[in-house]
Amino acid sequence: MKVLVSGHLGYIGTVLSPMLSEAGHEVIGLDTDLYAGCTFGGDSLPSFPHIKKDIRDVQLSDLEGFEAVIHLAALSNDPLGNLNPELTYAINHLASIRLAYMAKEAGIKRFLFSSSCSTYGAAGDDPIDEGGRFNPVTPYGHSKVLVERGLAKLADDEFSPVYLRNATAYGVSPRLRFDLVLNNLVAWATTTGQIYLKSDGSPWRPLVHVEDIARAFKVILESPREKIHGQAFNVGQTKENYRISELAEVVAGVVPGCEVEYAPGAGPDKRTYRVNCDKIQRFLPGFKPAWDAKKGARELYEAYQQAGIRQGEFEGPRYKRLAHLKKLLKEDLLDASLRWVSE
Repeated sequence: MKVLVSGHLGYIGTVLSPMLSEAGHEVIGLDTDLYAGCTFGGDSLPSFPHIKKDIRDVQLSDLEGFEAVIHLAALSNDPLGNLNPELTYAINHLASIRLAYMAKEAGIKRFLFSSSCSTYGAAGDDPIDEGGRFNPVTPYGHSKVLVERGLAKLADDEFSPVYLRNATAYGVSPRLRFDLVLNNLVAWATTTGQIYLKSDGSPWRPLVHVEDIARAFKVILESPREKIHGQAFNVGQTKENYRISELAEVVAGVVPGCEVEYAPGAGPDKRTYRVNCDKIQRFLPGFKPAWDAKKGARELYEAYQQAGIRQGEFEGPRYKRLAHLKKLLKEDLLDASLRWVSE
């Protein structure tokens, strides 16, 4: 299948694109490459034919000849979404819906949207499934809700949107991020001997390895239309819901000699949600997650040791999306709309 992967140079995209290619799909990327220079360690990025273009600037001609779109490109987490909420909605919501309209006009049959469990926001302690109420508490989460609703209006016999509500990602990727909870906790533990918690540890988070997210996209892409048309899937495993304090214990069991430390004034995080992920395995038995948090923490610890990561690196702009964009803005490499100045 000929597949356009938007955001193919990001945290998920650099794992997903090779997986699809190895399975025999023809992968074309679409990315403005905001995170050039942010590749982890000595890893090289997978190379694919691609369109270097901002998602807001895509034209109908860019989409001709594809059978499916996997749409990952976005301002990618809650802190980044708060940088400029209007810009978050312009990129994450409006540009996504515009892309979908053009994809449908170009005759593309499938549109796999990378949504998020942050759509559930402040959901409390009870597990929530795909029929649960949206309650986003950030522009990022709200933008994902708006895209899902907009895509649903486009669904018909010729155009099949699918909504992959990813749990909180973790794990090694060529475009590794340290602004994800397990990645960050292991980094603190590895470099300082402390497991540093920025909340009181009580919030719930569902976790999923980046490779398992990629597996979910691959399985859905290859599934019969009647199995996936218009469906939302929580991507993860029901057993992989943790309080942040429990994740600290997982990390302590992997990284020797760690102590838990709470940030000054650490309090509860209003974002707390436990997620039921049974539907994806019920509908799509070919989706077989290979990771759990302990195995992922061990992978991260070994990768950090091998790369010789230091605290100043993972707390700096290279591996934190918000800090990196602020740096590019300060250096006048990006304009206020987050477009490259030289282009």
